[in-house]
Amino acid sequence: MNKLKLTITMSLDGYVAGPEQSLENPLGIGGEELHNWLIPLEAWRKDHGYEGGEVNASTRIAEEILGNVGAVIMGRNMFGGGPGPWSDEPWKGWWGDDPPFHAPVFVLTHHAREPVEMQGGTTYHFVTDGIESALEQARAAAEDQIVSLAGGASVAQQYLAAGLLDEIVVSVVPRLLGGGARLLDNLGDPLPELVQVEAVEAPGVTHIRYARA
Repeated sequence: MNKLKLTITMSLDGYVAGPEQSLENPLGIGGEELHNWLIPLEAWRKDHGYEGGEVNASTRIAEEILGNVGAVIMGRNMFGGGPGPWSDEPWKGWWGDDPPFHAPVFVLTHHAREPVEMQGGTTYHFVTDGIESALEQARAAAEDQIVSLAGGASVAQQYLAAGLLDEIVVSVVPRLLGGGARLLDNLGDPLPELVQVEAVEAPGVTHIRYARA
C-alpha cells in the first residue's frame, strides 16, 4: 500500500505558519521565511519553470517533495478562498493556472464543490466526508506512488492523531516565530509514537525523518 507522507518546514519554536494568517498573508508574519532553504534550490526552481539555483544537502529532500507523488491531500485553508460556502466565482487555489502538484489534489472541506481541472495535470477534488475518505481516494488515484500530505497544521494533526501518517520529514529552520500555527498540538491521548530514521544537516535547515513506530 502506498505511503502517506508529510514533508513540512517548522520554526525552532514549533510553528509551521506565523501569527496573523489571512487571505493576503496565508503563512502569517514571518511564515514565508521558513522556506528560505527551499526556494533557491535548483530542484525547486526547475519544477517551477526557472533556471539555475543551488545544489546542496537539501537537494535530495526537495526532490523527494517534488517527485514520485501520485496524489496530494490538503486542507481548505491551504487551498484558500476563505471559510464557509464557495462563492459564485470560487477560488481556484493559491498556485495559479498551472499549480506545481501535477497530480490529483484532494481538498478537505465542509462544502461540496465540483472538481476543478487546472493546467499541468492538477485536478482539485473536494472531499466533504472526512480524512479517511480523502486518503482512500488519494491512494486509489496515486496507484503505486506516494500520497503527499501538503498541510496545513490542522490537517497534519488530524492524520497524525489518527495514526494514518506513515512518514514525516520535519525541516527545522533556526527561526523563532513566537506564535502562529503549531504542528504538534491537538494530538489526543495516547500520543502517536514515532521513531527517528534520519537526520540531514544542510545550509539554514536540518531535515529530520520520522516513521510511524
